[in-house]
Amino acid sequence: MIRRPDPLRWLWYAAGGRLPARYRGWVLHDTTCRTWHLRHFARTAAVLTLLSVPLALVVPGPLWLRLTALLLGWLVSLQYALFVMEESVEHRVTKAGYPAGTARATRAEATADERAEAARRYAERYRGATPP
Repeated sequence: MIRRPDPLRWLWYAAGGRLPARYRGWVLHDTTCRTWHLRHFARTAAVLTLLSVPLALVVPGPLWLRLTALLLGWLVSLQYALFVMEESVEHRVTKAGYPAGTARATRAEATADERAEAARRYAERYRGATPP
């Protein structure tokens, strides 16, 4: 049975914290389900929001300048999150107690049939033969 963490634990997890062992199955699900990309960006956005709101309220200066600076910070952060997505997810799974590479292997296994079908269609169309 997959047990989902409460909102405070999820925020801790989104910020890079380790969840207790009872959430181990949920961590694997979170990092290998069909929407794992979106979940990664949701975790990133949650952390950025926690940092952005106080900065927007405390930093002096015109509001347009503060909001522009935050927007640019978000863009850089989201780009970085995109670049380190695979490694970040693998690190989360490793912290949950799984061997390194488990998330990647689980996702590959889940999409193996789709990739084999795509390879077959490619071979038929561009190679004129069926793959072995």
